[in-house]
Amino acid sequence: MTASYDKNTAQAQSQETQSVVDAFNKLDTDAKLAWFYFVYEEMGESITPAAPAAAEPELAPLLLGNFFQLSDDEQLNIMRDIVNCADTEYSRAYGALKENNQLLVWYVWAIAMGDTIVGMPDDYEGTEATNDLLAQIEGLDFEQQMSVFRTIAGEMGYSDVQPIETQAQTGKTSSL
Repeated sequence: MTASYDKNTAQAQSQETQSVVDAFNKLDTDAKLAWFYFVYEEMGESITPAAPAAAEPELAPLLLGNFFQLSDDEQLNIMRDIVNCADTEYSRAYGALKENNQLLVWYVWAIAMGDTIVGMPDDYEGTEATNDLLAQIEGLDFEQQMSVFRTIAGEMGYSDVQPIETQAQTGKTSSL
């Protein structure tokens, strides 16, 4: 569970956006990584980028600093661990971030892909499912795209932080 919200409460609110999230969740790990790469390739054209100003990169030094010094294989394994919510140092660092910062991590990685971040294999071709999912996200408006991105990003990484119980759940009022 991520520290930023309760995974049981969908961030993708409409049926249309939830169906995109569901389709993403059916992809295998490497297809999910490829989809993220393709999404960021399309940013500014048919896909709206998240506002980097809404994020706080200083909160992710491990992911936006140390990560760049690792080998391609290490980077790819860390990305896979994050997608698979594995209990690892980097996945925990990612899981502790809010969605805007998680999106910033993927954005920074996508921009550096093939340079200081492991790139896509030259011969990689997207699957039909990946291409269909890309077409679906392109057809959404800005708010819907952001809803999908926040939901997907927020479901990745590892954290054992549990949401705080509400008054309705506990029957108690908070005290000061």
